[in-house]
Amino acid sequence: MKRATGATPLIAIAAVAVDTETTGLDATKARAVQIGAIGIAHGKVVREPQFNLLIDPGEAIPPEASLVHGITDADVDGAGSFLDAWAQFQEFAGDRILVGHSIGFDLAVLKRECRRAHLPWKKPRSLCVRLLATIANPDLADHSLEMIAAWLRVEIAGRHSALGDAIAAGDIFAALIPELRKRNIRTLGEAEVACLALSHTLDAGHRAGWVEPVSRPQVPAFQPVDPYAYRHRVGSLMSDPPVVVKSTKPTRQVIDLMVERKISSVLVSDRGTPDQPVVEYGIVTERDLMRRISSDAERVFDLPIGSIATRPLISIRAAAFAYRAIGRMDRLKVRHLAVRDDGGMLVGMLSARDLLRLRATAAINLDDTIEHAKDVAELAAAWSMLPGVMRSLLGEEIDPRVVAEIISEELCSLTRRAAVLAEQQMQTEGHGPPPCAYAVLVLGSGGRGESLMAPDQDNAIVFAHGEPDGPEDAWFKNLGAKLADMLDISGVPYCKGGVMAANAAFRGSLDTWKGRVEDWVRRHRPEDLLNVDIVYDLRPVHGDMTLAAQFIEHAYDRGHAEPVFAKLLGEQITAGNPFTLFGGFQLENGRLDLKKHGLFPIVATARTLAIRHGIRERSTRARFEKLIALDIGGERDMKAMLAGHAMLIGLLLAQQTHDIYAGIPVSNRIEINTLTREQQVELKRLIKRLQSAPDLVRDLMFA
Repeated sequence: MKRATGATPLIAIAAVAVDTETTGLDATKARAVQIGAIGIAHGKVVREPQFNLLIDPGEAIPPEASLVHGITDADVDGAGSFLDAWAQFQEFAGDRILVGHSIGFDLAVLKRECRRAHLPWKKPRSLCVRLLATIANPDLADHSLEMIAAWLRVEIAGRHSALGDAIAAGDIFAALIPELRKRNIRTLGEAEVACLALSHTLDAGHRAGWVEPVSRPQVPAFQPVDPYAYRHRVGSLMSDPPVVVKSTKPTRQVIDLMVERKISSVLVSDRGTPDQPVVEYGIVTERDLMRRISSDAERVFDLPIGSIATRPLISIRAAAFAYRAIGRMDRLKVRHLAVRDDGGMLVGMLSARDLLRLRATAAINLDDTIEHAKDVAELAAAWSMLPGVMRSLLGEEIDPRVVAEIISEELCSLTRRAAVLAEQQMQTEGHGPPPCAYAVLVLGSGGRGESLMAPDQDNAIVFAHGEPDGPEDAWFKNLGAKLADMLDISGVPYCKGGVMAANAAFRGSLDTWKGRVEDWVRRHRPEDLLNVDIVYDLRPVHGDMTLAAQFIEHAYDRGHAEPVFAKLLGEQITAGNPFTLFGGFQLENGRLDLKKHGLFPIVATARTLAIRHGIRERSTRARFEKLIALDIGGERDMKAMLAGHAMLIGLLLAQQTHDIYAGIPVSNRIEINTLTREQQVELKRLIKRLQSAPDLVRDLMFA
């Protein structure tokens, strides 16, 4: 179990709901007579196992206390001491977060008991549901356990027993998670910071002798990673072309071939050629042959190799980073992966031996978890690993643009897995299978491979046939809504601009999308093209890739053929003026919006010129490099844009990873005072240069 950080989503934390019953309500004097606890995982209370232990306080229990919790001296006669109970509780709780109602009181009692028993005390990381409920619903008449439970419709059983109150606190915590998400509080760090802002309530607890119920989130220690696995892509490591044999070939001949070629596996298909969709192939490895020879030595050599092959073939995209291949091999306990292109065609083979060239170590902190997540809680837990890895990669001085590509890979994987889970949910609810072929598309920065740690869930759906508001569209509207909900819960918030397949403007049949493109290219005002441009950054992540390919080909063909369309897109480009009269930055709370004043004009310049000049590249860097190769624009200007793009991404990623761990809602704004003087000077120079981006686009529109 990985220790929670400020970046861990509330839905993904491993926690223990706890409550104590005591000899009184004065935390400076009360003795514990009972500890109750229950686990919380994936945003739900885990009903078994439970922790419920009576404690002999070593003194008489006051009658007034017994009237509340029902525990008398006779009940604790023969019970163990706190020393024994504490050891058992620590074993039950482990490193999990402690959750409770008014948990500051319970922590104070436990701390005092530890000191009395000469036990070491270290304040555990904890959350108070009373404080969280105050944040989620400040208008409640009071924030007692009963009042909060009534609001959230949580049933309480066994009130004023330690276990009963612990279970109630756990159920309340689970019910609070979506309520807190409505207030943009998603992570452990954000919850802690929000609780610490309730100074009046905290002060009252201090005066009563309670322990601080939450702690300020800290940036965890730097975790080294193996940078090689994050620099290399599968396509650069695979064997190409893969060795393929016909399914009918005798096993003896295949063994001879493997010995001759010094290879540990072959692919098997009916055609025996390496030019088909990856689903057409199976695999035979050395281990498969050894097992079969051991069990059937007399017959195996004459059997057709197809009868031994393992299907379906496990594969990975050629464009995937090596860390993904390492994670997939480890998860599935295999040593070979077929390699496919974005269209699903076989292009190569990757073995564990190929990966050894990377010096790959155990420090692969991103694995294949997203690809097999069973629910949104597992998706959220996997997504929360990103900030730590990004921080480590930046520390290894890996190009920030490569780091952004890795974030995009994870975002696309997250969207793909969420789409699979959403489709499963549709069938479970009785909506049936998809009415026709379809593809889920990631748009914007995710599609370009330039995501930061504050991505919107820009996505769309294209399906084979069906009219707007027709039965097919209704099915995909439902799917899009489920997809949006899952991504939001996982940590990728709803797009404020509505760029989501749940909205009618971002889903439709192939014909509907083509009709939209025709409408776009005939517009006469730049303001009529809001959100149109990011569609040109699309990347298909799930479903029928040919549908997506047909759509993007049509969109680029029509956009390129209509110069006025690109011209209108260019007229939307503006960096804004973030400077004061005296040349300093105009800041909001000490921060500057780098996306608005820096990234947007660079990205929009590259995209607009790419559409105009028929460049089909997707990333900003590839678009500028192609423009340079075509001698469109001055090389100096283009390279300055490229360098500026890398610098801005690096500054934003550094700020965002810090903010995530500090419990500060992540944004596209950076704190200027944290930059060195040299960085500030370079940033001013870049943003001043970007003021002329609209002029540059106009000049190069017809170059």
